[in-house]
Amino acid sequence: MTWDLLPLALVDGVAYASLLFLVSMGLTLVFGVMGILNVAHGAFYAFGGYAASSLVMFVAPRTDSAFLLLASLFVSAIAVGLILGSIMEFVLIRRAQGYDPILKLLITFGGFLMLEDIQRLIWGAQPYSASEVVSRLGNIELGDITYTTYQLVIVPVTALLAYGLLEYFLHHTKLGKQTVATTHNREVATSLGINVKKISLVTFVIATILGVLGGALASPTTSLVPGAGTDMIVLSFAVVATAGLGQITGALIAALMIGIMRSIAVYAAPELEVAVPYIIMVLVLIIRPHGLFTVAQARTI
Repeated sequence: MTWDLLPLALVDGVAYASLLFLVSMGLTLVFGVMGILNVAHGAFYAFGGYAASSLVMFVAPRTDSAFLLLASLFVSAIAVGLILGSIMEFVLIRRAQGYDPILKLLITFGGFLMLEDIQRLIWGAQPYSASEVVSRLGNIELGDITYTTYQLVIVPVTALLAYGLLEYFLHHTKLGKQTVATTHNREVATSLGINVKKISLVTFVIATILGVLGGALASPTTSLVPGAGTDMIVLSFAVVATAGLGQITGALIAALMIGIMRSIAVYAAPELEVAVPYIIMVLVLIIRPHGLFTVAQARTI
């Protein structure tokens, strides 16, 4: 890879990291509040991508507005996230709260398999894409390098959604402060009169919307095929494990590390592209077994 390509690799890496962070945030939020590693989160990503692609394909012939196509991504993602998140939390997650952590993991894995089958029933096996959004927004030249406008827009959008709005919600709203209290100690939060079931529902729905939005925002730049959710959930687990379970800021830094190094590998050593995220994760876990940003806590005996 030449030095001329380094800026392009960095922009590609940050754009990819922003999507990865958006999806990883859902995993981090659910684990922090509910103590569940939600494998079904990968299916939410796939549903978001397929739903957004379908709506964009329907809207595109009827409008020349790139703004309407972008709005289609968000509308489809929020609608699907609200529906899927509410159903999953009420039908599966709420009933699994008292189970062993391994059983919780298996329950979410079963939910993932069911959603994968539903996805195939609705959209089949053919690839879907919302690439019309990228072509309508056009390109932009910075120096001698040409970027797609969508690639530059997606970074601040995901930063605002996944970090800005979520941080504001958690630390400046009553419901958000109750969520933080539930994260620290679920039993104490219940004894203080916090409606933990309500907090769990809101948390899971927000996390689902984040996962679905990740798929929707990825759909213009990638082709959705069966198995897309599996790839993303594995990468998201790598981000969460690298950062440390339940770490929001840590997930952002880990996503940037993995996204940028993966992008550089695409240009410099394509054969290592798939392995780079897991190499980073393994190196981090060898040095810090609980993740980069996990703080050691006292254990009650």
